[in-house]
Amino acid sequence: MLVKFEIYNDGEYWCARGIGEDIFTQGKTLDELMENIKEAVEVHFGDLLEKGEEVRILSISEIEVHPVAKAAGH
Repeated sequence: MLVKFEIYNDGEYWCARGIGEDIFTQGKTLDELMENIKEAVEVHFGDLLEKGEEVRILSISEIEVHPVAKAAGH
């Protein structure tokens, strides 16, 4: 099973929303968020995991891109 998450920053926290699954979690850092995602998936799919089902996570992240400053004279 592949569980997909949309990851974004709301200005204060990193958030993850399950795509097609009723799962939402957040963290102050990306590392904390990834641990929280794993924990949320373990809880949500606990029965399947206990039966030996493989559950993998795919994260889709939104990252803001800023223009690169150009050196003087270029």
